[in-house]
Amino acid sequence: MHWYTGNTFYDTVLTAAFAFAAVVIIGGFFAQSSYGRFSTTKLGLNLNPKLGWWLMEIPATVVFLVSYLAGPHRFEPTSLVLAGIWLLHYANRGWFFPLAIRQAPGKRGTFNVSVIVMGMLVTSMHGYLNGTLFSHDFFGQYTTAWLTDPRFLVGLVVYLCGFALLVNSESIVRNLRDKNNPGGAEYRIPFGGGFRYVTSPAYLGELIAWSGFALLTWALPGLAILLITAGNLIPRALGTHTWYHKKFPEYPTDRKALIPYVL
Repeated sequence: MHWYTGNTFYDTVLTAAFAFAAVVIIGGFFAQSSYGRFSTTKLGLNLNPKLGWWLMEIPATVVFLVSYLAGPHRFEPTSLVLAGIWLLHYANRGWFFPLAIRQAPGKRGTFNVSVIVMGMLVTSMHGYLNGTLFSHDFFGQYTTAWLTDPRFLVGLVVYLCGFALLVNSESIVRNLRDKNNPGGAEYRIPFGGGFRYVTSPAYLGELIAWSGFALLTWALPGLAILLITAGNLIPRALGTHTWYHKKFPEYPTDRKALIPYVL
């Protein structure tokens, strides 16, 4: 993986992404991002989670497409495959997931504007760095030979496994709420799938997916988003695990927080 591309703006954004990752990792030791079960009104306005998630994630689609389509290699096979992987991920994260969130009528917003602003900054950098990476020559263009490179193949398998775990885990929680309380969105103990082993299998799936993405792209933007994701989700998984044990006395004692049998 190379650091310096020769394009001043790209290098500046890439450096900023790693600096932001450091801030997130350090900040994770002190507080959780204000959304969902860790939402607070102390930081100002909270929005409906559907709107909050969509606003936070939309730059990952829009900025990515603008950056990608501006590149001279946008229609080459490997570029299209990489773009397809990206769009698969954000079709779920940026569009389907927000629209599928359930919230009881009249319930207060749980998505703080501070999270939205910081999230939009991250997804804008993320979208620009990878959209440019896939269709420009900054790191040396991906040729068709990359599609048979072991790093791409192994990374793709890892990514798809993580993505499958992520989608399945979100579906279990969504269906659990639908079945038990069609009009609301109260927290309940989920079972099945990755929940047999950990409290936060969706977080684990996200981390596995971005690990695979970093490997299959073999470039620093993938590593940056992996670090940002880990800095946010690892402390959040530990906090979620503690929260479930406090809220539900009957919570399974053999579940780990994030990594089966380990953490």
